[in-house]
Amino acid sequence: MKPSPTLEVGGFTPLSTTDWPGRLAAVVFVQGCPWACGYCHNPELRPRCASRGPSWPEVLETLTRRVGLLDGVVFSGGEPTLDPGLGAAIEQTRTLGFQIGLHTAGIYPERLARLLPQIDWVGLDLKTEFGDYDEVTGRRGSATAARRALELLLASGIAHELRTTYDPALVSDEALRSLARLIKSAGARDWVIQRCRSAEGVDKPLPKEALLQALRRELPELSLRAV
Repeated sequence: MKPSPTLEVGGFTPLSTTDWPGRLAAVVFVQGCPWACGYCHNPELRPRCASRGPSWPEVLETLTRRVGLLDGVVFSGGEPTLDPGLGAAIEQTRTLGFQIGLHTAGIYPERLARLLPQIDWVGLDLKTEFGDYDEVTGRRGSATAARRALELLLASGIAHELRTTYDPALVSDEALRSLARLIKSAGARDWVIQRCRSAEGVDKPLPKEALLQALRRELPELSLRAV
């Protein structure tokens, strides 16, 4: 039998209070992402073969020492579902007694479907309305994957958060209104709009109050996150 592939770790945060709302979590950043979003917060994680993080066995050793101190472990990225070692890594982490969180853009929906039974919470990035997806991601057909991932996540009943990074240069006010209607029609409620930060570290503005009021008429539980 071939051994399971080892997770390619691009970075590791031993403690975070923000990556899984309401939980104390470690965050494992998985190397590699096929999309090219212009506002990407972790562009150094895009190349698949450029890992600068600790090895997965080193991360696992650290997690073993933190049993009882953390609620869970979040696998982020990059795009963690890209990595063929993710399932085994999740299983090893669950064996230690941790809950599992996942950050994903839904790039590989069928892989996501196979992983969902192992996961306790998902943060799903929704880039914009599906008609504008390719412009944001830089990849043709990206909306098809994101739409399918949203369907799978909502059907699973797993706790989740839908979030959209607001870059006014890429995501129009009308796109946000359309996305709010889509999320509502899909039966979801938990939507977060995140502040976009430029590569130079400059915070871009959040949506104006009039737009937020319009969005909250569709989704009253909409929240903002100034990352």
